[in-house]
Amino acid sequence: MGRRYDHIDLRVRSLANVQDFYATLMPALGFTHKVEVANWLVFEGPTLTGMPDFFGLTESPQHVPNECRIAFWAESTVEVDRLAALAIRAGAQRVEGPGYDEGPGYYAVFFEDPDGNRLEICHRTKHAQ
Repeated sequence: MGRRYDHIDLRVRSLANVQDFYATLMPALGFTHKVEVANWLVFEGPTLTGMPDFFGLTESPQHVPNECRIAFWAESTVEVDRLAALAIRAGAQRVEGPGYDEGPGYYAVFFEDPDGNRLEICHRTKHAQ
């Protein structure tokens, strides 16, 4: 089994409010192709299956962020640090880390987008539980 998920559709109260943040963050995470879809902000990235990973945002004015979190993989702790700095420059809020969380082997930065949705960038070693 190659793919574990097909896409992520994230709701935000205002696309205008988060557009610059995601336009900076998503290409750095490997979602390098911006797709024009009416009423959506869509980014795609290549996968081994030939079908692109898809991360889309759409406006839902009544959206209320909750405790759900989307975590992105980084190839190394150095990459987590680089992406954390980029997220902060892009406008990440409530940043925690980067650092080891839940013991050795799990290195991450936790933050929120400008709309309050929870995100994470992590790197796990084979020793992480």
